[in-house]
Amino acid sequence: MRTIYLGLLVAFTTVTITTNAQVKPVIKAGVIQSTWKGEARQSFDQLVDQTDGYITMRNRTAFYVGAGIELPLSDIVSIEPSLLYTQRGYGIKGNLTINDMKIEALDARATSQMHYIDLPVLLKVKPAAGLQLFAGPQVSYLVKNNLRADVAVLGFSLINSDLDITDQFNRWDVGVTGGVGYEFANGIGISAAYERGFQRLDKNQNFKAFNEGYKAGLTYRF
Repeated sequence: MRTIYLGLLVAFTTVTITTNAQVKPVIKAGVIQSTWKGEARQSFDQLVDQTDGYITMRNRTAFYVGAGIELPLSDIVSIEPSLLYTQRGYGIKGNLTINDMKIEALDARATSQMHYIDLPVLLKVKPAAGLQLFAGPQVSYLVKNNLRADVAVLGFSLINSDLDITDQFNRWDVGVTGGVGYEFANGIGISAAYERGFQRLDKNQNFKAFNEGYKAGLTYRF
């Protein structure tokens, strides 16, 4: 499926660029709050419920940046393939305090820091001046995944390390993304989007977990 999708994308983009003189480059950047969905997330939530607040789950807030090209099909409809670098991940935090003294006895954090190259192809509709609605498929490739671990006891750092866990995760993810945006007359735009992956993150498929994220960003169309 991934090979077919990529082949069709390259063929479509090549043909469109050579036959359409109204190609408009666009650059994109913004923040993303990512999380995991599925059985793994549910298991984490059950663990949190049993720890009386000592353990909490942490969505990862990171960034994305990249560029694309708008390929107009009509005055209100266009196709926009893009190439983006996106950070994703998920984390867990444990915190124990000494009663009444408010002293942190134990502070432990573990975060999956995932680095992806995304290839979304968006169908854009402009129902009114400046307003944009968009949605489409997205293929993502996992470049690297680090497990960041930090443990401190009574304020003293005991563990501060990064562990490469890339090989334990699927390299490819196929999903969808969609959202809404507004572009001003000077080419600057704002957007908000939702994305969801359908490929299991775990390479060995021992648990069901999928990427999910919310994006807010800026665009500039030349």
